[in-house]
Amino acid sequence: MSTWDEKITDSLNYLFLLKAIVKEGHTNQPNRSKNFELPGGPGGREEHGLCGKAHPAGHKIATMEDLLALYEQSFNEKTVEGIGNIPHPTVQKFAVITVAVVGASRRFLAQITRHQNEVKFMSASLQYNNYTGQADFAVPYEILTAPAAVRELYLTNCRENMGCYEKLCHEGTGHDAAGYATPQGLRNVLIISATPYQRKHIIGQRVCRRNTDETRIVLLKIWQELYALSPALFAPYQAGPFCQMDKYLEGKMTCGRKLAADMTPEDILRADYPALLEGGTHED
Repeated sequence: MSTWDEKITDSLNYLFLLKAIVKEGHTNQPNRSKNFELPGGPGGREEHGLCGKAHPAGHKIATMEDLLALYEQSFNEKTVEGIGNIPHPTVQKFAVITVAVVGASRRFLAQITRHQNEVKFMSASLQYNNYTGQADFAVPYEILTAPAAVRELYLTNCRENMGCYEKLCHEGTGHDAAGYATPQGLRNVLIISATPYQRKHIIGQRVCRRNTDETRIVLLKIWQELYALSPALFAPYQAGPFCQMDKYLEGKMTCGRKLAADMTPEDILRADYPALLEGGTHED
C-alpha cells in the first residue's frame, strides 16, 4: 500500500467537514453562503470539529457569525472519542478518506468492491491498459511462506497466463478480451474513497480471521495508518472485528480464533503474518 502526505490531512480534520456550504436565509435578503475548507497539507488547522459541535449547539446559532465563532473553537482527543462513541454516525459521514493500494491482486479488487455504501473505487483497467511486458504478480501469503518450488510453480503459471495474453494481443485481440486470460494474481492499482464511518465498517468485516489472507493484510495495513493518525477514532473497540469488540456473530461458522480486545493492527500483523515483517511481502 502506497501513501502520500496529502491523502489524509496531518491532523484530525478529515473526521469532520472538508468542505461545507452553510447558507443563512433572511426575509427580504439574498442568501449568504460561506465555504469552509480545512487545509489538507502540513500546517493546516487542527482544532476544528464543526459538525460535532454544531449539532448539539444548533439552538444557539442564529447568524453566520455565531457559526464562525463555533468554527474557531478547539477540540481535543476526548471530543473525537466522544464523536466516535455516539450511537449515530452522521458526523463521521461528512468527510472522505482516500487511500491508494498498489500491488494488491485483481482477486482482492473483486472482493473489496462488494462494499458500495459510501465507498467509491477507481482501478487500473484491463480494457484500456496494455500489460504486455508490464505484468507483475501478487504472491499469496501461504505461497509466500511455502518452499521455493511451490512459489516457482505459482509464478510460472502466472507468467504462462500472461504469455497467452500477449499472444492474443499480438494476434490483434483487443486488450479487454485478452484480459480474460490474465491470472487473478495480476498486480493492480486501486484508489478507494470512503467516509471514516464506512472505513471502520470495512475494516471490522475484512480483518476478521475468516477472510482471505490478502484482504486481511491490505485492510490491516490501512487500519494501521488510520490508527496511528487517530487512535481515538480507530481504536480496536471502534474499528476491530466483531469478536474483538464484543463476541462472535458468525454462530457455527465462526473461525474459533478470537482476537484479543487490546490487539492493534500491528499486533495482528505480527501474530498472523510474521513473514511480512521480515521483508517477504510482495505488496506495497
